[in-house]
Amino acid sequence: MSNVSMTVIRAEGFTPPGPGNFDLPGFFDVAGSPVTKPMFQLVLAAVIVFVFFFLATRRAALVPGRLQFVGESAYGMVRNSIGRDVIGSHDFMRFVPYLFALFFFILVNNLFSSIPGVQFPTFSRASMAYALAGLSWVVYNAVGIRKHGFVGYLKLQCVPSGVTPFMYPLLVPLEFFSNIVVRPATLALRLFANMFAGHLLVILFATGGLYLLQEGDLLVKPVGLLAWVLFILISFLELLVQFLQAYVFTLLNAMYISGSLADEH
Repeated sequence: MSNVSMTVIRAEGFTPPGPGNFDLPGFFDVAGSPVTKPMFQLVLAAVIVFVFFFLATRRAALVPGRLQFVGESAYGMVRNSIGRDVIGSHDFMRFVPYLFALFFFILVNNLFSSIPGVQFPTFSRASMAYALAGLSWVVYNAVGIRKHGFVGYLKLQCVPSGVTPFMYPLLVPLEFFSNIVVRPATLALRLFANMFAGHLLVILFATGGLYLLQEGDLLVKPVGLLAWVLFILISFLELLVQFLQAYVFTLLNAMYISGSLADEH
């Protein structure tokens, strides 16, 4: 039998990664319901964020130590570059705690994908991402309704200014669908898709490269080595993506809050 045929037969033993890799069994049961790894990671991320910033601010001093400096720098980044710059200096401070918690909660959950022993991005499960987007939807809509009233807020979001009433039958449904219905879906999909695709790609290059190195013939082994090099490079790229997705999700929340507070659409 030729080497090509042998390679093809051996390749049939490789199971490529897919959505099944994200369907994890439960760790343990609580009140008869299984607690899965992503569910546990959500709680763990909240604890990590709370404990870190509690320790960073517990003994605040005029001349900060290293931990306090890191905590204050992280807070200042969210406060200034997201809160103040997007929402505006008049209203931003009351939303900083939410934006701050949101950014670091998402960031830690994303970074779980790159931590040995965990290696699973929480928001690669669509339900987790959509639940977080649903919370954001409640927040920015509640902000707008509180300021403008229910009818006034709907008018602000659905009726574009400077448009003749003749165009309302066409534009109002589109604006309602875009601003009220679609926003949380696109917000969640962006986070979920990036975490899902990135993790799937890492699994593919890691397991595929290992399989080629172990099972491939002499001509195929260099391809396996190249796959492992790409696995390492993509893993570092994923660190950037994990940060950017947390930043973009929080930035869009700030933009939606700003739009809810604005007097014109």
